[in-house]
Amino acid sequence: MFVDSHCHINFEGLAERLPELLENMREHQVTHALCVSVDLETLPSVLDVAAAYDNVFASVGVHPDHEAAREPSVAELVELAMHPKVVAIGETGLDYYRLEGRSIADMEWQRERFRTHIRAARAAMKPLIVHTRASADDTLSIMAQEGAEIPGGVMHCFTEPWAVAERALAQNFHISLSGIVTFKSATDVQDVARRVPTDRLLIETDSPYLAPVPYRGKPNEPAYVSYVGRFIAQLREMPEAELAAATTRNFFRLFASAVPPAR
Repeated sequence: MFVDSHCHINFEGLAERLPELLENMREHQVTHALCVSVDLETLPSVLDVAAAYDNVFASVGVHPDHEAAREPSVAELVELAMHPKVVAIGETGLDYYRLEGRSIADMEWQRERFRTHIRAARAAMKPLIVHTRASADDTLSIMAQEGAEIPGGVMHCFTEPWAVAERALAQNFHISLSGIVTFKSATDVQDVARRVPTDRLLIETDSPYLAPVPYRGKPNEPAYVSYVGRFIAQLREMPEAELAAATTRNFFRLFASAVPPAR
């Protein structure tokens, strides 16, 4: 059985299909999913989905790409994290991919937002979901400065080389791999997939984005995390059931406030 550790099933195009998505999960042996917040404005839709389905959990946070989003305070994030279905803070982090004529120095607002989320995670003692793109050094430096290793968390949709993964692992973070790992060009990600310790590996869809082969280019959904898991099991030359059991166990250990799967 698999778990999708990161999806956005409250987004348009998926929210209208929720019963179908949950049935597709069942058919693909995907038992649970974590619906991840990207801003406070749409957080109610995340919480509604999680409240409606026993096997869907939620997070609370503001994505680094959402520049116009309302800035949360530490206190507000901590309070929102008390919701019974909220198991994490994020997604948060840094993204320097689209500077749009600005310098990295101009992105101090992102760095301050990231620090706010780390402080909230420490106060709430709930793990962080970290997004990093074209910003790995600053991301890891801020994590170290703010003591993000307690409570730790996950580097979601990981696309960096192994050297970055090693630094994240040393800070008590898990590595989560998406459908990108199935792309032929994703040699760095495949190298990481082979080398991450089994007890620190998670899998995700980031749906509706980044559908794995054989659905590449089509809308993604939580059921397709099974293809991610199957591909990684083949890379690691281990039984698919063993990979599924390990990543599911890792999910429920990291997000300890989530209800464990029935046995």
